[in-house]
Amino acid sequence: MTKENFKQAIIEAHQRLENLSQLASIAGDKSIEQDYPIELLQQAITEISISLEELQQQNEELIATRHLVEAERQRYYDLFNFAPDGYLLTDVAGIIQEANYAAAKLFNVRQSYLIGKPMAVFVHQIERQKFRQIMLQLQEQGQIRREELQIFHEQGSIDFPAELTAMAVADSQGKIGNLRWLFRDISHRHQQEQKIREQAALLDITTDAIIVKDLHNQIIFWNQGAEKMYGWQVHEAQGKDAWELLSKKTSPLLLTAQKAVIERGTWQGELRKFTKDSGEKIIASRWTLMLDAVGLPKSILIVDTDITEKKQLETQLLRSQRLESVGTLASGIAHDLNNLLTPILGIAQLLPLKYSHLDDVSLQMLKILETNVKRGGDLVGQILLFTRGSQREHTIVLVSQLLEDIKQIAQQTFPKFIDINTDIAPNIGMVVGDSTELHQVLMNLAVNARDAMPNGGKLSISATKVFIDENYARMHIGATVNTYVKITVADTGVGIHSEIIDRIFDPFFTTKNVGKGTGLGLSILMGIINSHGGFVEVASQVGIGTKFQVYLPSKEGSISQVVDEIELPIGQGELILVVDDEVGITQIAKVTLETYNYQVLTAQNGLEALALYTQHKDKIRLVLIDMMMPLMGGETAISTLRIINPQVPIVAISGLATAEALVQSMGIGIQGFLAKPFTANQLVNFVQKIFR
Repeated sequence: MTKENFKQAIIEAHQRLENLSQLASIAGDKSIEQDYPIELLQQAITEISISLEELQQQNEELIATRHLVEAERQRYYDLFNFAPDGYLLTDVAGIIQEANYAAAKLFNVRQSYLIGKPMAVFVHQIERQKFRQIMLQLQEQGQIRREELQIFHEQGSIDFPAELTAMAVADSQGKIGNLRWLFRDISHRHQQEQKIREQAALLDITTDAIIVKDLHNQIIFWNQGAEKMYGWQVHEAQGKDAWELLSKKTSPLLLTAQKAVIERGTWQGELRKFTKDSGEKIIASRWTLMLDAVGLPKSILIVDTDITEKKQLETQLLRSQRLESVGTLASGIAHDLNNLLTPILGIAQLLPLKYSHLDDVSLQMLKILETNVKRGGDLVGQILLFTRGSQREHTIVLVSQLLEDIKQIAQQTFPKFIDINTDIAPNIGMVVGDSTELHQVLMNLAVNARDAMPNGGKLSISATKVFIDENYARMHIGATVNTYVKITVADTGVGIHSEIIDRIFDPFFTTKNVGKGTGLGLSILMGIINSHGGFVEVASQVGIGTKFQVYLPSKEGSISQVVDEIELPIGQGELILVVDDEVGITQIAKVTLETYNYQVLTAQNGLEALALYTQHKDKIRLVLIDMMMPLMGGETAISTLRIINPQVPIVAISGLATAEALVQSMGIGIQGFLAKPFTANQLVNFVQKIFR
């Protein structure tokens, strides 16, 4: 029962007594029966009893209500005191009047300590101005939500971020009586947010593309790495179909990847993807299936790494290794062939000198023999280009003159339905190399271009200077930071399929019909360019054409003129020791040198050479020694000769182009290197240079 109901019951009891009093007055004024006062008294007693019973009942209800209010108050107090968040009740000035247990625990003080303290003393000093603004906002608007403040505890030595919710409570006259505050420690939330920010920063810092797509291939996350790798911004990629955006079409490998990641949870492999500008990249892709809260597949996380550069380097390295292995085999064959060709060439040149009475037919036959041996030597020279260097001496080559020669030959010999154009930069300059070999390279490319255009087309030959920087050089084996002459030979022919373009430089690989190509052209081309310190690039599209770009180190300076010897010099009877395990070579060298007034001793291996030199060391003026011999090779023999006589002139002989570099790298002092097969003229001129 409420207080108002209880007052009403008392008023009604007074009203009944008043009614009885009026009845008693009426009884005194009138003549009524003698028994009437007794009835009136009984009626009064009855009314009083009823009123007392009602009062008793209402009093009991009031007591029960009071107990209920007390219980509710206690329940409210328990909720207030043991709530997980901090609750404060302050007056309008911010003086704390009530505080729950959670608030005291957050402040690390007793509850009683908080009562009467200004709430502002628990706010970080740098945020007290903000707290005053919150107080004003409460008074004006009546409430605030989710404001953050830095709160102190431990006597102001430690602070933590708190989220505040507050409201102003007005009295019956509408005047604000107090302020109620709820605050909670959000340090953990801040830590989680910081962790999320750090993770997001890592996602954006990484150079990998990180993509999240739903199970219907719609992109729902696209990091900065993906932007840089593929070119599309976040707003351009999100919501798009990942396969349509990056793969252009659905490939069997994509379907396999999708199925594998759904079944096993992960997949990884190599994919070819396209950029915004239609460029193609080789991607190492790793897929992980993401699950929702109940363990059902939700999305797929994709991490893409661009391995295009790595694959290019691997291809170049494998190509170099293949050339090196074939070159090792070829160099051995070339060595034996040179040993066979050298005496044949010497005999063909010596016979006319020894027998002046030979008829014209015999002389013609010997000339044919000499010519064919030289052609055989040139073929061996091409095979030797598989090794680490060329056997020919490099000189200055004018690029413009070289390309002009190629143009003239092409115009004279190629079909008229092939349009030949040249574009040579005015300052193209020169390179250091062998003009015959470079001529062979460019002629080979021009002929290949002609063969790729059986129905006509356009052959373009151009040259310009380019500077190769560090980034570009890092992507190409053999390239260095330098200025290069870039020679481009392009055609509008049938093109090369992407499946075989990586094999075109392999030895003996050809797409031409039987009898129309050996497959050595491009592999020899690669060997020549490598020996000149350059490199080659190729690009092709089927039905559009092919473009070869040859890079050669540029040379600055003037051209030195080479004066050929017109007459072979005659010796002064100098004694020369010739050492070679091939009897034919030693005999031909002996006859040739003796023909030009030199004396010759011969030996078949290093041991014989040392014995002869020890016996005639005061007379021997020059040692010609082969590098590859049984019992004792050239290196050991040369080192021993140097111990016997450090001043003895030595010329190394070999059919291997790498032998000269090997001798130089070993630090063995020699006066020259003579490559097999050599002509009589080359041998005599070389010896004369030593004696000058």
